[in-house]
Amino acid sequence: MGYSRLPGLKHVLGSAMFVALLGSAVAGEGPAPAWPTQGWQTSTPEEQGMDPAALATLLELGSRNDFDSLLIVRHGKIVLDAYYAPYTPDLPHVVNSVTKAVIGTLTSMALQDGLLKGTDQPMTTFFGDRNIINLDDKKKAITLQSLLDMTSGLAWEEGLGEGLPLSVIDMERSRNWIEFILDRQMAGSPGDRFNYNSGNPHLLSAILTKVTGMSAEDYARARLFGPLGITAWKWRRDPQGISTGGYGLALHPRDMAKFGYLYLRNGEWEGKPLVPRDWIDRVNHATVDMHLSFAPAWRYSNFFWALPDSNLYWASGYHCQLIVVYPALDLVAVTTGRNGCAVTTLLPSIAASIKSETAIQPDTAGTERLASAIRAISTEKPSEVGPTPEIASTISGKTYAFARNPLGVKSLTLTLVGPNPHYDFELYSRNSARPPEMISGPIGLDGLYRKGKDTPYGPLAVKGRWLDDHAFEVERINIGASELSRKWTLSFDGDKVSLRGKNYEGVDVAIDGQAGG
Repeated sequence: MGYSRLPGLKHVLGSAMFVALLGSAVAGEGPAPAWPTQGWQTSTPEEQGMDPAALATLLELGSRNDFDSLLIVRHGKIVLDAYYAPYTPDLPHVVNSVTKAVIGTLTSMALQDGLLKGTDQPMTTFFGDRNIINLDDKKKAITLQSLLDMTSGLAWEEGLGEGLPLSVIDMERSRNWIEFILDRQMAGSPGDRFNYNSGNPHLLSAILTKVTGMSAEDYARARLFGPLGITAWKWRRDPQGISTGGYGLALHPRDMAKFGYLYLRNGEWEGKPLVPRDWIDRVNHATVDMHLSFAPAWRYSNFFWALPDSNLYWASGYHCQLIVVYPALDLVAVTTGRNGCAVTTLLPSIAASIKSETAIQPDTAGTERLASAIRAISTEKPSEVGPTPEIASTISGKTYAFARNPLGVKSLTLTLVGPNPHYDFELYSRNSARPPEMISGPIGLDGLYRKGKDTPYGPLAVKGRWLDDHAFEVERINIGASELSRKWTLSFDGDKVSLRGKNYEGVDVAIDGQAGG
């Protein structure tokens, strides 16, 4: 949960052209780095040796892959900073498993600060105050490094985009996440085999809290976000208040790029070493075999994915949240999205947009094409809307109540006539001790989203349209939440309504409601 979706990847990295390009473009000493602490400098693509027409093609690729943003930094300057409507640059974006790379980086800082003695420390020694179930010699042998490398040996079902992340779902439902993870049985010996596990970084988040005396979020504020000039983010916490380690962080794309730039500059920021150089060397020369049939050269270490032979590594989050570092090309690329993307096609395509280590001649036609592509993706295109039937006035303002159901809807009211169309719906609380949650906001009836309430997952944007004389479709999206839009179809019959839609596990559900007296 929070990993990159991997099925459907088309081409394995390592083509002759790509490897040659990476091998030939070794960054020299050059001028002093431009530090973006207070803000990024920008440049034309040609000034940094990049082809604007190729960048336009990348934007078109992003449209086909449900991107929310695409940002590229070369030689310390932004050459492309584009956002796909309705997402906008002022909103943080959920980065899913990129959170893991941040937790790993904080672990390196705790090592540098002397708060951790080494990555060979046994994990269980930090939880001596707990009665850990299934504690055996294998579990006692789990080290911080085996957590960082996803080789802890803990029994865990999560996978890489194939099937439901069952262990994550169970962890989310548990009252104590750390206890849930620590009590897992062992499926193998630590260090033996890669197994993707969002529990590993959550244990490290708890360990960071123990050794720093503050949450991972607050430690990041002091040691990572503060120095980099990152001032706005969101970060989930578990029921005990521990910053979620496997996912749950939201950042602005420009700040994601700062994180990548820190790694590109070998852990240095404004002349100060923030991340140990050997930590980054371990990432760049990762050795843990992920055993991916479609990408056998991919490796893993310190919560980063890597192609060591191509001098390339990246932080990866579910639904194409990527921070990609190309050390030999002096380039960082950032993507955010709402669906899986062809990573093995995307990464070499980004590199192939580079034509030179130095400036190239201005390309008027390519610049115009790039500008046109940016305008096209940043402008929301209205969906088709049907005529408004007479029933709109009849059902407008009525409140329909629902018994407990898999969609969690308790009541729903639509106001579809007048100058301010809006919705009000009430959700059953998962915790019976808490009152139902009421969500209200505007609804667009012209084929365009209307932004409403800000949620932990981004502003809720909603639009609706009539399908026929009795059926109304509601489409909603949490902007910046790395998920596709969700649709409900409401069929009205007198005082009754049938609501059809998918639950959060993607299963079709139909529920019936009744208007109040």
